Amino acid sequence: MQTMTRCTLSLAAVSLLMATSAAWAQQAPPVRVRGEITKVEGNVLSVKSRSGENLTVKLAEPMRISAMVKSSLADIKEGTFIGVSAMPQPDGTQKAFAVHIFLDAQKGVVADRHSEWDNRPGATMTNANVATTVSGNDGQNLLVKYKDGEKKVIVPPGTPIAKYVPGSAADLKTGAKIFVGAAKKEADGSLTAPNVAVGRDIDPPQ
Repeated sequence: MQTMTRCTLSLAAVSLLMATSAAWAQQAPPVRVRGEITKVEGNVLSVKSRSGENLTVKLAEPMRISAMVKSSLADIKEGTFIGVSAMPQPDGTQKAFAVHIFLDAQKGVVADRHSEWDNRPGATMTNANVATTVSGNDGQNLLVKYKDGEKKVIVPPGTPIAKYVPGSAADLKTGAKIFVGAAKKEADGSLTAPNVAVGRDIDPPQ
């Protein structure tokens, strides 16, 4: 009887461990990929990451490809939906080190929010609509609003600014820089990605 009880408890413990592991796997954060394409085979990309890793990225079918092109502050107006990579300042403002302008079609698809960002230690990402824009002593001052709040953003002169445009398979070529925001790591170590952003005349500034 004791042996059966111990066996039952052991099975229960294993079941709990497996359930916990499965839950953790389901909640595993997406993998972000920043790097350069070294090879293209259909919808499979060989990529050398910014940190020097050699990665295999398989794009979902049909492939969803966006291109990124150089832009400027002149394209950022009231109502423009943007993403701001920034460093928080002591006074509560966000000092941008990169800005990207979303397509109108991405409004409502890309979440508007303020969160931590892994581009560099301590960085943030704010996806929001521009409420106001005025020139300041240190650059352009933007007030951006998202679902749960607002932020004052300073865009210093020389900050890389890019905008999304529709892309195609022709943009996927050796040497092109890419950004994948939500890849999934597979058991064999490869990555699957629902979409990819490819830099045409500017590196994706995420």
